[in-house]
Amino acid sequence: MLNTGDAVTWQLWFSGDAPGTREEGARFQGLLPENCPLAIQDPLGDVGEPVLARSPQARPRDPTAASLWGPYKDIWQTVGNVLWRRQPEAVHLLDMILKKHKPDFISLFRNPPKNVQQHEKVQKASTEGVAIQGQQGTRLLPEQLIKEAFILSDLFDIGELAAVELLLAGEHQQPHFPGLTRGLVAVLLYWDGKRCIANSLKALIQSRRGKTWTLELSPELVSMITRFTDELMEQGLTYKVLTLVSQIDVNNEFEKLQRERGLGSEKHRKEANMIHQLPLLTERQYIASVHSRLQDSQPWKLPGLQATVRLAWALALRGISQLPDVTAVAEFTEADEAMAELAIADNVFLFLTESVVVSENFYQDEFYIRRIHNLITDFLALMPMKVKQLRNRADEDARMIHMSMQMGNEPPISLRRDLEHLMLLIGELYRKNPFNLELALEYWCPSEPLQTTTILGSYLGVAHQRPPQRQVVLSKFVRQMGDLLPPTIYIPYLKMLQGLANGPQCAHYCFSLLKVNGSSHVENIQGTGGSPVSWEHFFHSLMLYHEHLRKDLPSADSVHYRHLPSRGITQKEQDGLIAFLQLTSTIITWSENARLALCEHPQWTPVVVILGLLQCSIPPVLKAELLRTLAAFGKSPEIAAFLWQSLEYTQILQTVRVPSQRQAVGIEVELNEIESRCEEYPLTRAFCQLISTLVESSFPSNLGAGLRPPGFDPYLQFLRDSVFLRFRTRAYRRAAEKWEVAEVVLEVFYKLLRDYEPQLEDFVDQFVEIQGEEIIAYKPPGFSLMYHLLNESPMLELALSLLEEGVKQLDTYAPFPGKKHLEKSVQHCLALLNLTLQKENLFMDLLRESQLALIVSPLEQLLQGINPRTKKADNVVNIARYLYHGNTNPELAFESAKILCCISCNTNIQIKLVGDFTQDQSISQKLMAGFVECLDSEDTDEFMRLEEGSEFEKKLAGIRHETRIHILNLLITSLERNPPSLALYLLGFELKKPVSTTNLQDPGVLGCPRTCLHAILNILEKGTEGRTGPVAVRESPQLAELCYQVIYQLCACSDTSGPTMRYLRTSQDFLFSQLQHLPFSNKEYEISMLNQMSWLMKTACIELRVTSLNRQRSHTQRLLHLLLDDMPVKPYSDGEGGLEDENRSVSGFLHFDTTTKVRRKILSILDSIDFSQEIPEPLQLDFFDRVQIEQVIANCEHKNLRGQTVCNVKLLHRVLVAEVNALQGMAAIGQRPLLMEEISTILQYVVARNKLLQCLHAKRHVLESWRQLVEIILTACPQDLIQTEDRQLIIRDILQDVHDKILDDEAAQELMPVVAGAVFTLTAHLSQAVRTEQKQPLASGLGEAHYAFMLDSSFTSPPAQNPVVDFTSVGDSSLHIILKKLLDFILKTGGGFQRVRTHLYGSLLYYLQIAQRPDEPDTLEAAKKTMWERLTAPEDVFSKLQRENIAIIESYGAALMEVVCRDACDGHEIGRMLALALLDRIVSVDKQQQWLLYLSNSGYLKVLVDSLVEDDHTLQSLLTPQPPLLKALYTYESKMAFLTRVAKIQQGALELLRSGVIVRLAQCQVYDMRPEMDSQGMFGMRDPPVFIPTPVDRYRQILLPALRLCQVILTSSMAQHLQAAGQVLQFLISHSDTIQAILRCQDVSAGSLQELALLTGIISKAALPGILSELDVDVNEGSLMELQGHIGRFQRQCLGLLSRFGGSDRLRQFKFQDDNVEGDRVNKKDEIELAMQQICANVMEYCQSLMMQSSPTFQHAVCLFTPSLSETINRDGPRQDTQAPVVPYWRLPGLGIIVYLLKQSANDFFSYYDSHRRSVNKLQNVEQLPPDEIKELCQSVMPAGVDKISTAQKYVLARRRLVKLINNRAKLLSLCSFIIETCLFILWRHLEYYLLHCTPTDSQDSLFASRTLLKSRRLQDSFASEANMDFRSGLTVVSQHDIDQVGFTFGNLVGMYLAQNYDMPNLAKKLEEIKKDMDAKKKPPNP
Repeated sequence: MLNTGDAVTWQLWFSGDAPGTREEGARFQGLLPENCPLAIQDPLGDVGEPVLARSPQARPRDPTAASLWGPYKDIWQTVGNVLWRRQPEAVHLLDMILKKHKPDFISLFRNPPKNVQQHEKVQKASTEGVAIQGQQGTRLLPEQLIKEAFILSDLFDIGELAAVELLLAGEHQQPHFPGLTRGLVAVLLYWDGKRCIANSLKALIQSRRGKTWTLELSPELVSMITRFTDELMEQGLTYKVLTLVSQIDVNNEFEKLQRERGLGSEKHRKEANMIHQLPLLTERQYIASVHSRLQDSQPWKLPGLQATVRLAWALALRGISQLPDVTAVAEFTEADEAMAELAIADNVFLFLTESVVVSENFYQDEFYIRRIHNLITDFLALMPMKVKQLRNRADEDARMIHMSMQMGNEPPISLRRDLEHLMLLIGELYRKNPFNLELALEYWCPSEPLQTTTILGSYLGVAHQRPPQRQVVLSKFVRQMGDLLPPTIYIPYLKMLQGLANGPQCAHYCFSLLKVNGSSHVENIQGTGGSPVSWEHFFHSLMLYHEHLRKDLPSADSVHYRHLPSRGITQKEQDGLIAFLQLTSTIITWSENARLALCEHPQWTPVVVILGLLQCSIPPVLKAELLRTLAAFGKSPEIAAFLWQSLEYTQILQTVRVPSQRQAVGIEVELNEIESRCEEYPLTRAFCQLISTLVESSFPSNLGAGLRPPGFDPYLQFLRDSVFLRFRTRAYRRAAEKWEVAEVVLEVFYKLLRDYEPQLEDFVDQFVEIQGEEIIAYKPPGFSLMYHLLNESPMLELALSLLEEGVKQLDTYAPFPGKKHLEKSVQHCLALLNLTLQKENLFMDLLRESQLALIVSPLEQLLQGINPRTKKADNVVNIARYLYHGNTNPELAFESAKILCCISCNTNIQIKLVGDFTQDQSISQKLMAGFVECLDSEDTDEFMRLEEGSEFEKKLAGIRHETRIHILNLLITSLERNPPSLALYLLGFELKKPVSTTNLQDPGVLGCPRTCLHAILNILEKGTEGRTGPVAVRESPQLAELCYQVIYQLCACSDTSGPTMRYLRTSQDFLFSQLQHLPFSNKEYEISMLNQMSWLMKTACIELRVTSLNRQRSHTQRLLHLLLDDMPVKPYSDGEGGLEDENRSVSGFLHFDTTTKVRRKILSILDSIDFSQEIPEPLQLDFFDRVQIEQVIANCEHKNLRGQTVCNVKLLHRVLVAEVNALQGMAAIGQRPLLMEEISTILQYVVARNKLLQCLHAKRHVLESWRQLVEIILTACPQDLIQTEDRQLIIRDILQDVHDKILDDEAAQELMPVVAGAVFTLTAHLSQAVRTEQKQPLASGLGEAHYAFMLDSSFTSPPAQNPVVDFTSVGDSSLHIILKKLLDFILKTGGGFQRVRTHLYGSLLYYLQIAQRPDEPDTLEAAKKTMWERLTAPEDVFSKLQRENIAIIESYGAALMEVVCRDACDGHEIGRMLALALLDRIVSVDKQQQWLLYLSNSGYLKVLVDSLVEDDHTLQSLLTPQPPLLKALYTYESKMAFLTRVAKIQQGALELLRSGVIVRLAQCQVYDMRPEMDSQGMFGMRDPPVFIPTPVDRYRQILLPALRLCQVILTSSMAQHLQAAGQVLQFLISHSDTIQAILRCQDVSAGSLQELALLTGIISKAALPGILSELDVDVNEGSLMELQGHIGRFQRQCLGLLSRFGGSDRLRQFKFQDDNVEGDRVNKKDEIELAMQQICANVMEYCQSLMMQSSPTFQHAVCLFTPSLSETINRDGPRQDTQAPVVPYWRLPGLGIIVYLLKQSANDFFSYYDSHRRSVNKLQNVEQLPPDEIKELCQSVMPAGVDKISTAQKYVLARRRLVKLINNRAKLLSLCSFIIETCLFILWRHLEYYLLHCTPTDSQDSLFASRTLLKSRRLQDSFASEANMDFRSGLTVVSQHDIDQVGFTFGNLVGMYLAQNYDMPNLAKKLEEIKKDMDAKKKPPNP
């Protein structure tokens, strides 16, 4: 009894555990191809065509997984995961499943029996329901399904419930099988279940422990499987398998299916037919029983199989006999020879050849090839005597045949041909080598050692110094069979050698054998009757034939010479020649050395002899073989060039017509006259094959020069016109030859077009001189093909017709002659169209540029033409239909997908394609199914292991992968077009309705078919349930990347976003299941991995934004938890949280358990991005110039599909090679190898650089997506989901991590811009979060709205009584770290990257804003504190952080200062603005004034000041009606704001004065270009301005900063006030026209009033006495008078403003207009009111200054107002001429205006105070305000959309408005207070003068009056000469009546006041005494 795994070969042949050799320890690697589970004849998946490969895997919990299919599917899935995918985690699951399903293996294929009770239950299921396994409760079934269940039960003899389950599963899987009913799908599932368990059993047995057989599995796993399978065999598995083999009958199964209509379409029939080809397994039997059974003389039904088993058994016995201690079975082992003789007698070798090796599926499994190889080699090695006996028998038979022939008799019929059959078997077995095994090497034993270490022994992979004995025996067999070779086995021996020469090393050994054999040619040729096999003999024979046949060659004029009999070659000789030619072709095809050695042999000259024979009269078959041999020689470029010239010389194809020649000659005649008549075309096919080889090897451009126009055109014309265009109309004796002809000719076309690149010279007619005549030269063949394919030519029409016929043939799913050749023909046609589409743009561009008179059309338009056969535009549809055959013909689907992807770029074609694709419902379903099948073609069920598979399998897998890539690119391209588009149709969206109304469903729900969207989601979801994440991300990274991109595009498009995101959210839970596996890890495919994460994060951004807008809080919260939690994520059960979940925030997870914290996913994603990047070494070139190479590389750059600029490596290679080829001279030829090596170096560098660019692009892409995700989380998501404290922690962590990565020394600088943008966003939100936290004390107790209040950034509470230690939750130290990293980042940018620093400056500004005390409501409480209390108050948190910040900034010293100052003075406008803003902020908090000192000492401040003059011209251009870009205006505003900030510091003001800033402003002409005012803009009621300000507004944006700067300088320059005032006065005088226009302007808009407010403030401080003496100019008396005149006008116009803004006229009433205004007008009203009060305050301050500085004594006071108390004097209003002064010249206002202003200001004060108090009360009780009032407050901040915001947000806006209103009222109160004080002072001084010192004009006589007047005028003149104030002239008419009136009025006022407030007796008498006393004082002294 033998153990499993030993050498019982015959049994292991069936069990699948066959040994490869007898040596211990040898391993058989590559046991099965990657697709082994389905590639072997499986029930539903033959030859790598898995029927259910596109279906989702059934899971045990799947209620639709039938018991006869689902569990078996799971078994097969688990077995595959363990054995083929090598997943360690699946081993335990396999152990459990095997134990659970052991009964299913023991009772293999046993169905659950029918049951009466089940029948009754199913019968009543339509009314009572029935319980389905895996589903809760009962389910009602429709009557139709019940009927089908009974039919299915009877069909397969299964239980009724099992039939119901199959039907339900078929209904669920139906979307995967378009066009099939659920019953037909159930049939497939039934047999698929059988397939799965059979495949599982086969794989398990193949994984057993064996001596010469291993799958390299772990010992534990092998032991487990071996133990399990041993148990199965012990329980009768072998007998069960053999029983099933005898029971299963193909015909019976088909008859049953046919009878019950269980067969559907042709495709379904093909799928069902494959179930009967499953190789089953058996177990080893006892030797005795086996031996006796095989010795039985009773023949089997298949005698050949009996013979094969006998041979295997004989070899097994021979092998056992060689083992030690086998005496117990000696009686059996001694019978091995007899058993082998029985096998040979039954023609075992013939059976193996005709029934096994030549079968279609034999070469598709490596196992079969190795088993037959082992069988033959064992026979040759183990039974040499039997082989010798076969040879002796063959020799004897040869002698008998020879004698019979000599005697004229027929050879005996009973002769055996066993050796011949053996040789033919060997030749046929090794003729193909699909897995590159080169098993034939075992037959060759080299006589001398090779130069290099190679595999000498066999396929075992062990290099031997000495060949093993087995190899020696096999090599001896090959040599001895050729010795004294009898004629009968000459051809079989050659065929055997042909098979054994198949491979590079085998060909070399065979070539050597034939070479050695020829050394004894002379002796052997006469000495024996054998036929020697040698090169010498063969080529000598060829030469003899040529010499003999050449004598019989008729003249060229003979018409019928080709029909003469070939008298020199008999049929046997012809067969021998063909056999040797085939052997020669095989050898020289594989071995280039053999090719060159034969061709260069001086005696043999094979090419010349073969060409000579081609010109002789020999049969076309022999000519064809000669041409094929030439084609093999033509693989070498050196020989190919000679062959081209020889073809042209011999005129095999007539290219030159001799005038005297009457009849055409050559192959064209052969085709038309001989082959067409014989209906066989071997010569034509061979000629096309020769041309195909030659055009690939060498292609001379001057072919045929001298005798005809050079070029390939005659050959192309013959191939196109005579072969291709007529191949369909010719008759064929052998139907397959039609497609063979099409294949070879189309292959030539393909190669010609593939190698053609349109050049400009192709489009210019070139002339050549032939025999004195100039003729147009031929165009390149590629040009001609392009022209024919870009026109409605017969060639294009035939190609499209061939595509139509091909798809119709394939749709039949029936075998037909030439199917493979048809498929290759179709593939070449599709490839031609593809190449044309790729090259047509360049071709048509060059054609347009040339003067060539040719007309072409784009191929995509030609494909839209009408098909003449169907009268429909279905050419593209026919192309797309090949996708439906993607499983069986992946190459065709690949080419089809490329074409569709290429033509889908045009929007118009898209619309047309949608109509074509959806016109026919059946075609539409097939097209959809084709696209889906190609996307579903992932070989998951085949568990492909490409690293160990054959090249063919790798190629097919790569083709399928590329097909999917092209389909996804098609979808991506199509989605970028406007609907309707092809992508929308393929993805399942509505086309007849608006796309947004689509309701996406799972396949089968509501009739929804399975679409590309389902296939894409299926690709991405596989593996998401495990820990490793999506399988496609690891195994198909590029595919996964495009899938994610398609999903993103669907979510980003407005039309498709809603349906897509709704479906992904509700039906798929797509985003959560994908995001939980981020970050992906795949360093080998880093670029794709980064792009995968990019598209996924972008999609997540959209999801977060949409769910936040739609208030789907649970979805948003779930994703936020996943991304932000630092706790392990808990499983999310149902996707819909309840109320409790909704109220939770991230903080609950952040602080759950500090001991189990994990890395936040948002940070893990950042960690996965490698910021470093390897840079290729610079080029080191010896021959090429580096600068020129860089230029060439730049010229070859283009944008790829992703928008990346990369170099076209192919184009660069072509350019460089052309450059090398253009070199002349011997030196260039000698250096060519070195030049080509340097070209290779350049190309490698370019490839590395392309990868660098692509990798950097991918990193920027993923960083940008990550940044968007962070921004969406911080801005778009509901703020209450992340508490303020947690938000700070998250932002802190992200900021620190992103800084650490970018500050690394190896970080790529190209990533800085994206990182800087992220830092900017994060810092902004950190600032907001920190400032929000500072407001929480005031927000406490505000109830449910407190979170919204925290978002407000314009309001804060007073400082807390007991401030916390740290400023924020993150701590001051964290803030300081962030600040330092920001500053380090700025310094790292160096001199470049100003745009990066722009973001960083913004970030730094936001950071510094943290320490800036927010605007507080001025509650007037601060005034109650004493100065001491203010000075001794403790430092608050704002001041502390501000002090620490500036200390850190100053610690960086001059390096940081230099960078910021340089950016502020030069560079990009935005960068300058932000740098200036940063300087502004730093200077404002720099108490030590270090930055100001640096600015001054380094000259940057002077540069900024001087640049104002440079800005003047640019600013002037901005005042045109249609200005250029406004960036210069914003830069100017930033610059002026910074200078104003500097001017606020006393030292800064002095530095600005030294820098001449006022002088520069005086030089600017832009201030004199004041535009005309808008007369319709009264009262500020204009419409809101557009985005671009009006010219007037732009002018004010220019002027107001200058005025503010002047005002601040005047205020700050204490020590140099007069100097500053003098310069400012000079500025005013320089622009006096503008100043006076502003003072006279009647517009009361906010802008005009701001101008007036600033201007009056400046005048009040600059136009004062003594200022002229400080001017920096030397003036004469005339100039001085002119300056004094300017100042006088300024002063008078300022006083005149009082009548406008201090009086009671209509302008004054503007302040009290109706308050019921909305929006910005409320704010404008506040601004206008404040500006008016400011103007009045400034004018009163000016009056006070004039009176104080111009009046040395009270007796000589300057009176600015007349004693008149009446206001009517100035109430006439202005004249219509606005240019006239408001106040008439020499007329001064009366004291009445002061009195009125005093009274009005007092009223305003109390009004403002009441308003201020009410606003403070409202602020403290916002929640108690009525809704209408809240709405009114909100509308002043946000005019529109108030009703759409929440109540909490309304409270935020209301508070913001109240704070602004409180501060506005506080300012107004301050101004009113100042006006009241100033008015009282001015009034008192005037009353004192008028009542005490003034002398009226009518109190003296005329003389006295004239004297007094003279004196008064002298005093006046002396004063006027100093200050140019001639106000006394207005007082010369003051009468006594005026004085009395003033005294009376004020007396009454005082009396009334005293009477009301004090108890004073005799008040009237006392007043009279006071009056008399005053009169006495006023009397002038005596003269």
